Amino acid sequence: MRKVLRVGTAIFAWIIVTISYWSLAYLGTSFIHNKWDLHTSDFSRGLITLFAMIFLFVVTSWIFSRFASPRRMDFFTMMIDAMRRISKGDYNVKLANQFKHKKNHPFGKIVDSINEMAVELNQIEQMRQEFISNVSHEIQSPLASISGFATVLKQSDLTPIERERYLEIIETESRRLANLSDNLLKLTSIESQHHPFEKVAYRLDKQIREIILSFEPQWLAKSLELDISLDEVVITADEELMSQVWINLINNCIKFTPSGDSLKIALYRRGQEAVVTIADTGMGIAEEDQQHIFERFYKVDKSRNRMLGGSGLGLSITKKIIDMHEGSIQVQSKLNEGTLFTVTFPM
Repeated sequence: MRKVLRVGTAIFAWIIVTISYWSLAYLGTSFIHNKWDLHTSDFSRGLITLFAMIFLFVVTSWIFSRFASPRRMDFFTMMIDAMRRISKGDYNVKLANQFKHKKNHPFGKIVDSINEMAVELNQIEQMRQEFISNVSHEIQSPLASISGFATVLKQSDLTPIERERYLEIIETESRRLANLSDNLLKLTSIESQHHPFEKVAYRLDKQIREIILSFEPQWLAKSLELDISLDEVVITADEELMSQVWINLINNCIKFTPSGDSLKIALYRRGQEAVVTIADTGMGIAEEDQQHIFERFYKVDKSRNRMLGGSGLGLSITKKIIDMHEGSIQVQSKLNEGTLFTVTFPM
């Protein structure tokens, strides 16, 4: 119905314009004939009127183009200049929308799209620079330690105990550097569109139990009391990626829980969801830090994380994998009272 109305309106407008031009041409030729008392046939008079109408249309179009084109050309020049600046890496582009008073104007939409693109590209560039800065900082610290203690080892007056301690520090920093490199590769691979992602049905309770057992030397060394409750649950997910989730979360809980404290891990069904909870009685996380812990390189306690070998990438990788599986992860924590991670997946 709307299409019929638009076509009818267009035809009506065309008829009105044609009649208007014809009327002007007819009045003009009639005036000339009466003024100079010309004697021509009706056919010649109609032909002259037709040519006059065409002449009026051409002149009107020319006058309109003379006044309208410069403005339109200025608009296109402005857009081309903005795109050229963006292509050269200048994302501080903000075009003035001179069509904002006209609702749904196509040129106004183009201006808004260019402005939105510039803002998003600027945010991506800032994230890229921040990422490079964080990586450089994280790499610089272990490299400085390795270089410094390697220089000290060249001294001949060191005792065997001192030499052994310096070698342990170099080994620890080398391991930390290797872990950072490995996590960066994992994060880059997961965020790319080429990472293998194969969902299969498997027993989640078995997977978590095996990972807990793989950490036995760590929780035994700290004399942690474990409370494990795993219901039999089958999910469809990428088994290798999901193992990384439980490794990161369980490792964090063991790492930041003091010796002699407890660790509680549970798996159960809730409707059409599988729910995993991992709770510790460790140092806890401040409320202002909880909203940032899944960001890259974010560390709640930078000095303590460095001492324990953390890179600030583990939870970021965990969140990314959970998002890939359309799941969710929440954290509840209070300082000096412990932390609870709750991971939920659709069954």
